[in-house]
Amino acid sequence: MSNLIKLNGHTASVAEDEWLLVSLPASEAEERKQAGKVVLFKLTGENTVTNKQIANTVIPTTGKVIVPLSVFIARKAVLQARISKGEIGVWLSTHEVLEHLIKSQPDLNGLPMMAIHVERFADGRIFSLGTLLRTRYGYQNELRAFGDVLRDQLYFLKRSGFTSFQIRADRSAEDALASLNDFSVPYQGAVDEPQPVFQRYNRAV
Repeated sequence: MSNLIKLNGHTASVAEDEWLLVSLPASEAEERKQAGKVVLFKLTGENTVTNKQIANTVIPTTGKVIVPLSVFIARKAVLQARISKGEIGVWLSTHEVLEHLIKSQPDLNGLPMMAIHVERFADGRIFSLGTLLRTRYGYQNELRAFGDVLRDQLYFLKRSGFTSFQIRADRSAEDALASLNDFSVPYQGAVDEPQPVFQRYNRAV
């Protein structure tokens, strides 16, 4: 059973995934500590990918694939023909700098798929990245959240511009579907509805 939820307009459903996610090889990075405690969240802009990982990343030669940002930047010239065919998407983690992608790929809409990986449920940077992609950079294609993605996040991820959600493997996508209707009318403006509620309704007496 697929754990992928996709939005089609205002309708959400569990769907089969036509994209293959390409992962980086495991790293040998040491645990970071601050004040004697393990640092759980990677710092924005922190370089966590080695040249060896990039070189050893295996990209299938056919089909639609989502490649890591660092690999996309390093191998873009080799991937260019497949990018032109709409076979290449890009994923980045919440600590990676979005502007690095913009510099490498000024026309983001040349990518049919973008995905953001959230390592830990409590990392709110995924919402900011989704909003930036949709508003500041005008990205219009499929935007996916994956990683530690749980039911309670889905409604707010949708509000931030995400259109597909890879639910964590130990949870049910069918159960998570209902969360997209947890609130009937949002008060604040966001990507999916820019106007706050007081501007959407005529209060004239």
